[in-house]
Amino acid sequence: MKPTLLILAAGMASRYGSMKQTEGFGPCGETIMDYSIYDAINAGFGKVVFIIRKDFAESFKSTFGDKLKDQISVDYVFQELDSFVKDSSVLNERTKPWGTGHAILCASSIINEPFAVINADDYYGPDAFAKASDFLKNRCNENTYSIVGYQLDKTLSSHGTVSRGVCEVDSAHNLVSINERTKIYKEVDKVVFEEDGNNIEVSGSSSVSMNFWCFHPSVFQLANQLFTDFVVANGTNPKSEFFIPIIADSFIQNSANSIKVIPTTAQWFGVTYKEDAAGVKQNIDALIDEKVYPPCLWK
Repeated sequence: MKPTLLILAAGMASRYGSMKQTEGFGPCGETIMDYSIYDAINAGFGKVVFIIRKDFAESFKSTFGDKLKDQISVDYVFQELDSFVKDSSVLNERTKPWGTGHAILCASSIINEPFAVINADDYYGPDAFAKASDFLKNRCNENTYSIVGYQLDKTLSSHGTVSRGVCEVDSAHNLVSINERTKIYKEVDKVVFEEDGNNIEVSGSSSVSMNFWCFHPSVFQLANQLFTDFVVANGTNPKSEFFIPIIADSFIQNSANSIKVIPTTAQWFGVTYKEDAAGVKQNIDALIDEKVYPPCLWK
């Protein structure tokens, strides 16, 4: 059975300031998602599922539906505030989405096979998809998930600080924990993050999460229970978010379970800030010059 690619495209794009998920960066108007889907198809994925908001569904489907219909099976899922929420009273003050963990839970009704999860606005590279596909086809099971680990110094922005989940990895390449570091940037020849007013150096070769996860569908049962508990504990906080690492951390608390960290040396790029857009276009042009991609992906 071919694995599925689940793309998280319901974000508000607050820092970027526009609907960056559907902005064209390639020569023929390709979005960053197009390159991820192209890489996924080449790596042997059989279906792509988009997590989107209902209010931009028509525009989103018009962008992707026609050009992908002969390329790969496509489905859509809406991430709504009331999805999987048993006590509707917690929605009275809430406008913010529940987070990435809630997003994957919303896809539980249509995914029955091992699947990968990625962000819509991150470029991951062919190597990551090839390694993820191999894992999903050959090693993924109820007790073994994985995350693609990127090298920290290959994930920075030139136009502002970034937040990254720095992975602690044991000698068997298992994930031990993810430590969220905020305001990370390059300072001359070193990488630092700000904490309590201090600049703390972190190794540029550290493995970090770019939200590229590989799951067995058994994750949905765990996510459902954890989200139910999360809403009970945090539902009255309108800014609380149920993130994928919450699920991952709970999963590995059971000694029978493990999350493998799959290393990649790929160069990440994305559009955290509007100023990143020109660099994204330049990177894509360079990849086309290197024959990694054809000038027009779907023609």
